[in-house]
Amino acid sequence: MKLFKSLLVAPATLGLLAPMSATANEITVNDFNPAEEIISNNNPLLAGGEGLVDNYSPDGGFSETTTASFSVDAVLGAIDGDATSEAAFFEYQYNIGLSTSFTGEDSLDVAIDSGSDVPSTTDNPMAFDTGSALSVDGVTYSFPLGAVSMTVGNDTDISASFTGACSYSAFTDYMGDCGTGNTVGVGGNGVTATGGYAFDSGFSLAAGISSTTAAIDENDVLQSPGILTKEGADILGIEAAYTADSFGVAVAYVSTDNGVEEEASGWGINANYSFDETSLPTISVGYETVDAGGTSNGYFIGLTWPEVGPGSVSVGAATDGNFADGDQELMTYEASYSYPVNDSLTITPGVYISETEAAADDITGILVKSSFSF
Repeated sequence: MKLFKSLLVAPATLGLLAPMSATANEITVNDFNPAEEIISNNNPLLAGGEGLVDNYSPDGGFSETTTASFSVDAVLGAIDGDATSEAAFFEYQYNIGLSTSFTGEDSLDVAIDSGSDVPSTTDNPMAFDTGSALSVDGVTYSFPLGAVSMTVGNDTDISASFTGACSYSAFTDYMGDCGTGNTVGVGGNGVTATGGYAFDSGFSLAAGISSTTAAIDENDVLQSPGILTKEGADILGIEAAYTADSFGVAVAYVSTDNGVEEEASGWGINANYSFDETSLPTISVGYETVDAGGTSNGYFIGLTWPEVGPGSVSVGAATDGNFADGDQELMTYEASYSYPVNDSLTITPGVYISETEAAADDITGILVKSSFSF
């Protein structure tokens, strides 16, 4: 595993030392052109990710079919009512995406993440990746199986093959799945296989399964029972969606056996509608209901004005989770303005308010998010 990480991380890290275009969203590693005094052709490992073979490129780098993308997100702000601290804080996350195609129709993708040591706040509204060391966050392989687009991998979401119909530009993590994070935006338990089929009419179908992986601790004790076992937790999901020029709708059903715990299932729907006039907002809505020994529901609505000056405005409201009938529903509200400084940098100032129990003050955060891509 250490050698595998070295093969992935070393070329990408060394490439950052070389000049690169500030406007490129996706670049091949061959474009980095490291200086000869830094990377020697006499060292095949430093020459690139394929340096362990005899026929590596004399110019260094990966093969021509491998690309790399990089992104950095940073947030500066303060949260009134946060249990950890109300002082101003700074957090970041750094992400590397490596993608290789072997046939031109498939894709092997590796996500490598890093971030602040720990979240600075209890509320943690952005839910950035944490841990300053680079770590492999997921490995997936996508390929066609007849007319079905398949994706298999580790730490992969079932919804990776779902179309979805949420077009809202979320500011905080609360709004990222348009209120359907347990259904249309369902995650995974570990090992995942999912696939989708798109009809010419705009309809699409997708389904997947995700299971816990087998794991042994340092004392040779089984900690996780493995794929499709009675004791393990398995998630099954299926989605149907329709996408047109001005609107879209997606419906998903998800079931999980939760291992030896009580089973749960849920339905979710999200949809969007965009007007021809750019002065009018795009509307996104979401609703889901989950039965886990009792029924709970959640909902979302969001508006996005795509052209307000040089940027765009987003305003959203959602329940802070799913709530059973009779329980107090807590809401989260947000508003943000996203401004692209250039092709590689976007600045997004915003504010959010999260309701708490009646005896406590609401949480209010004022944040500025900067997103770099190169």
